Formats: sequence, structure tokens, C-alpha cells
Amino acid sequence: MPVLIALLGIAVTAYIWAHRASRARDVLGDVPDMANDVRLAARRFGFKRNTNIHPVESIEDPRLAIAAIATAFVELDNLPTAEDRQRLTVQLRATLRANEDEAQEMEILGRWFMAECGGAEPAIARISRKLYKLGGAEQMDPLMAVLKGATVRELTQKQRDALEDITRAMRVR
Repeated sequence: MPVLIALLGIAVTAYIWAHRASRARDVLGDVPDMANDVRLAARRFGFKRNTNIHPVESIEDPRLAIAAIATAFVELDNLPTAEDRQRLTVQLRATLRANEDEAQEMEILGRWFMAECGGAEPAIARISRKLYKLGGAEQMDPLMAVLKGATVRELTQKQRDALEDITRAMRVR
């Protein structure tokens, strides 16, 4: 009987390790897929990365800048929940007149721009200045509509500071 229990324990242990190894392989397979998503989203919006120029300076579509600012704004305090991301997607679709695929690709690129800027706070400041260069203060209304619709909780201190940075960059006030 003890031999049977030992064999059963070895079999269960082998199964657990095999399952963990297959999950690790799946996770490693997701990394190239994420990079491919960014590449395809960039191609769809005609984004071209130039050497010796920060990626934010290559943005030519104000909708992409608005989506990047909104993505960073939502991620300022904590990692956003699935509901937060869904709310942001709905606001991007409604305000920027984008379809589901465009909205999701704008969010993917927004996260990439945020990472290239070194975090949410520097991304908001830098991309807000770029948005002003692209369309002036007229872009403030769609940006604020997206930000208002994407947040349902009370704004955190970081988000209030970010709104001040945005109004300063957009030269409103």
C-alpha cells in the first residue's frame, strides 16, 4: 500500500510540473503577440518611428494623442480594472467616432507611448503638449469628454495634478 501511495504522489507531482511547464510556454508565446499588436496598431494609424526622435513627436493624428492621454490618465493611480478599460474603450468609440478595433488599437498604442515616456505622469505632460501642436485648444473638448466618461470614481490627487498639467499644456486659462 505505501508503494502505491508513493507512485500516486510521483504521478501527481509529474502532472503538476508538466502543467506548469506548458503554462510557462503559453506565457512566453504571448510576449511576441503583444509586440505584434503594437506593430500592427502603429501600421494601421500610419505611425512611423523616426530615428533620433521621440515616438510621441511622430504622432500625427490628434485622436491617437487623445487616446494616449486618456490611457495614461486612467492608469495614473492604480492598474485599471477590466471595467475601467471597457469604459475607456466606450468613450473612445463615442467621442472620437472610432470602431471597436480602432479604439482597442488606440489604447494599445497609448500604453506603448506611455511606456516610452517613462510612465503615466510624464506621458500626460508630453503628449498634451504634442496634442496642442496638432490641433490647438480645440482638442481640449474631446479630450475632456473622454476623460470624464472614462472615470467614475472621485479623482485622485495624481489625476487632479494631471488635469492641471493638461490645461497648462493646452494653454487653457
